[in-house]
Amino acid sequence: MPIYEYKCESCSHKFEQLQKMSDPVLKQCPECQQPDLRKLISSAGFQLKGNGWYVTDFKNSGNSKQKKDGVAKSSGTTATAKSKSNTE
Repeated sequence: MPIYEYKCESCSHKFEQLQKMSDPVLKQCPECQQPDLRKLISSAGFQLKGNGWYVTDFKNSGNSKQKKDGVAKSSGTTATAKSKSNTE
C-alpha cells in the first residue's frame, strides 16, 4: 500500500498516511479537526538504476517457443550444409 503525505492548510500540520489507492482522500486534519487537508505530491521511495531489463529478470518471458524454433531451424540448416559438403 502506498504512503501518502498530507498537509493542513489551517495549522500547517504535515503527516503521512498509509492508504489503499482506492481509499478516499482524507479531508479532516487530525490536529485541528478542520477540513483543510491537501494531499501533497512527493517523490517516490525507490529509484530504478542500471542498464535496463534483462531476459533473465523474468521466469516466463513468453518467447520460449520462438527460442526453440530458432534453435531447431539453425541446427537444421547446419545439418543440411554438412550433408551437401559431404556429397560433393
